[in-house]
Amino acid sequence: MANNAAETTIGAVVLVAAAGFLFYAGTTAGISGPSDSYVVKASFRSVEGVSLGTDVRLAGVKIGSVTGLELNPTTFRAETALAVNKDIVLPDDSSVVIASEGLLGGNFVEIVPGGSEFNLDDGGELLDTQGSVSLISLLLKFVSGTSE
Repeated sequence: MANNAAETTIGAVVLVAAAGFLFYAGTTAGISGPSDSYVVKASFRSVEGVSLGTDVRLAGVKIGSVTGLELNPTTFRAETALAVNKDIVLPDDSSVVIASEGLLGGNFVEIVPGGSEFNLDDGGELLDTQGSVSLISLLLKFVSGTSE
């Protein structure tokens, strides 16, 4: 009987540890429930390397994440929804760029604030966008010597 009690206790400790790891992973990845944010939209020619949950950064600091990605069948552009912390107020002439963390790093969405005195509201759209640049196509251009 003592053996069954020990096994039950060890099983309970393992389950509590697993729940702790799941909670930590959820909070670290930014998927732990609703946060206090608003959504802005942007349309890109290419969102290569970006997926749901990708960081949205301002001056290198994470201020939100990508919450929606879909193809617009009329314009053939990628429509994105970006959830931004309510504490961050973005001017309506801000620009958004898909940037890379380095040669082997992943991509993230970088917002460059503008100088307008008017701010984006919930559901507003960032019009000045620059899509991702394919590293492979850049290397092929360099190796082949073409400028197109």
